[in-house]
Amino acid sequence: MNRMHAIVQSAFGGPEVLSYAETDAPVPGPGEVLVRVGGAGVNPGDTVLRSGRVPELVTLPWTPGNDVAGVVAGVGPGVSRFGVGDEVYGLLPLSPRGAYAEYTAVPAAVLAPKPKNLDLAQAAAVPLVSVTAWTALSVLARVRPGDRVLIHAAAGGVGHVAVQLAKELGAYVIGTAREAKHAWLRELGAHELIDYTAVDFREALAPVDVVLDLVGGAYGARSLEVLRPDGLLVGAAIDPGVDEEQAAERGLRYVWVTAEPSGELLSGITERIEAGRLRVTVERSYPLAEAAAAHRAIEEKRTSGKLVLVP
Repeated sequence: MNRMHAIVQSAFGGPEVLSYAETDAPVPGPGEVLVRVGGAGVNPGDTVLRSGRVPELVTLPWTPGNDVAGVVAGVGPGVSRFGVGDEVYGLLPLSPRGAYAEYTAVPAAVLAPKPKNLDLAQAAAVPLVSVTAWTALSVLARVRPGDRVLIHAAAGGVGHVAVQLAKELGAYVIGTAREAKHAWLRELGAHELIDYTAVDFREALAPVDVVLDLVGGAYGARSLEVLRPDGLLVGAAIDPGVDEEQAAERGLRYVWVTAEPSGELLSGITERIEAGRLRVTVERSYPLAEAAAAHRAIEEKRTSGKLVLVP
């Protein structure tokens, strides 16, 4: 196995810059695992990186994709945790070798055994959204029972996972989403929902302890208006629309969440999924060659849950 198919991006731009091409298969280096990809999650951040809005994070040409699930096809020197045939999943660090491919080489430390009750495509949807939501709510916000937590874009990838994790942490969970998504979000654990197309959330709820803003832009400053004194705004958008100084001027706190690849953290997520306490919804799977179509769908901002590419 020396050649494979992958999505290769050689220039910044719209979805059309994503080319399905034959390329050299990677060879796992020290501490790495070669994964035969069974699914690659597609995230809004992928479209931001593709567009060139943050060119300093991308070295072209590259293969995008941070979410992966697959089967171990080879191990590099120094790897003893996994063996050929193991089913794994993980959040990849940024590198020129992403998950939009038939094979990818991955640091073993970021991988965890795949949840037994998910197939590979389903598992590929889990890493980024679950690590982001858990880091935001448990690590940064330290949500406690009784806290009022507002989650913007609650029906999106991170949002629908955050609803479930906030509920598990004992919070009173409020979400913004289109009315058509409300019944589904209530099933996931949301206590209160606001249709942002019909109502200004600032006028529709009592003060909250924590806001997880997955939208950014104008939502950042608006979210400060609904926080109680010393409340926390956790931003996860590339353009947060607010900063620490602006929050401090109001007697509030602001922090931006970064999802750090961690096999150990994912093992905790695996336990929740296998116990039925957490589910990640895949709205649609696309063939790998149709990565551009998946990016167009993400950019329409109507997705419920996640999209996945399947080689």
